[in-house]
Amino acid sequence: MPDPPKEDPFLENHHDEADAGAAFVLQSKVLDHCETSGRRHIRFRELAADVLGSGLMFYFVIFIQTAINTGIGVGAILLAGECLQIIYSSISPNGSLQLYEFIAMVTVVMIVLSQLPTFHSLRHINFFSLLLSLGYTILVVAACIHAGKSKNAPPRDYSLEPKSSTRVFNAFTAISIIAAIYGNGILPEIQATLAPPATTGKMVKGLTMCYAVIFVTFYSAAISGYWVFGNKANSNILKSLLPDEGPALAPTWVLGLGVIFVLLQLFAIGLVYSQVAYEIMEKKSADVKQGLFSKRNLIPRLILRTIYMSFCGFMAAMLPFFGDINAVVGAIGFIPLDFVLPMLLYNITFKPSKTSLTYWINISIMVIFTGAGIMGAFSSIRKLVLDANKFKLFSNDVVD
Repeated sequence: MPDPPKEDPFLENHHDEADAGAAFVLQSKVLDHCETSGRRHIRFRELAADVLGSGLMFYFVIFIQTAINTGIGVGAILLAGECLQIIYSSISPNGSLQLYEFIAMVTVVMIVLSQLPTFHSLRHINFFSLLLSLGYTILVVAACIHAGKSKNAPPRDYSLEPKSSTRVFNAFTAISIIAAIYGNGILPEIQATLAPPATTGKMVKGLTMCYAVIFVTFYSAAISGYWVFGNKANSNILKSLLPDEGPALAPTWVLGLGVIFVLLQLFAIGLVYSQVAYEIMEKKSADVKQGLFSKRNLIPRLILRTIYMSFCGFMAAMLPFFGDINAVVGAIGFIPLDFVLPMLLYNITFKPSKTSLTYWINISIMVIFTGAGIMGAFSSIRKLVLDANKFKLFSNDVVD
């Protein structure tokens, strides 16, 4: 007789008593409806460790995930603070408030919102974030077209950097940023658990929708911004539309609404990507035997999440490198986690024939993106070092 199927250790009534991170932070009201035959992973690091049979891989993935989530947390707070600064500067051009003060304001709001205890509790915020993203894209594209056709349209320079070595470094930095953008596709893995059962078909639909939204939003804004401003386009295109000198290049109400949309969406982004850090912390700090809102679990959650968000806010204020942060996170985080490790796990788990097309496609992706990741890490860190000469600690301007 075959061995009976193992019970799913991650269902609500079968959590490891010490694993409060899965029981609380990753809580979902529909997990009891998922299949119970065999072990079902809800955390990528456990899947990687089981398939590769290495405890070191568990900690390697934790390191990568921590780098990704902390980097995005810092970047989200930084850009949100910059959005507040843009609004303030338009209302009070000679105001005395500095960028780090706006970052502090954003950090306080993030600390309050971070007390939402579970990923499931963010579902309405995430949907609202999707609408904001689409709305922002429409506004930015319309504003760029208006600016490009107006009499005040800026001169456009589409020329490349004169030095070939600089072009190479910039190319790999761009690859790292693109990897960070498309790395957001890992979220449908979590979203798939919200509609039982989590099947391959639903995952494909989720990924298709995710990449379609990313393509429409990111690329439409990038292409329209580059069309208007060429290689002088700011990483925050709203700053290009609101030049330091001369009139705004789009209607004030459009730009103001766009800034508000970005600001609100950044709160959602920061909250979503902080969940992995919270799950790691609360795996040991919380007691699964006691209630989610019990004094025993509430106080450590309040303290740890406040410390984490305060750290992200402090780093954002001290090192305002928005574009560079994106590139570093993409190179050392998203590239290995999204483009290398999944191919390796697939080949080991399903063991496709070494003469099959699938096997060699996976190997090719691993080799190409490993090289791209190494070069991207080198080039993005190089740019970070070069940009370090352009600012002081707690600078009032974001370095692109």
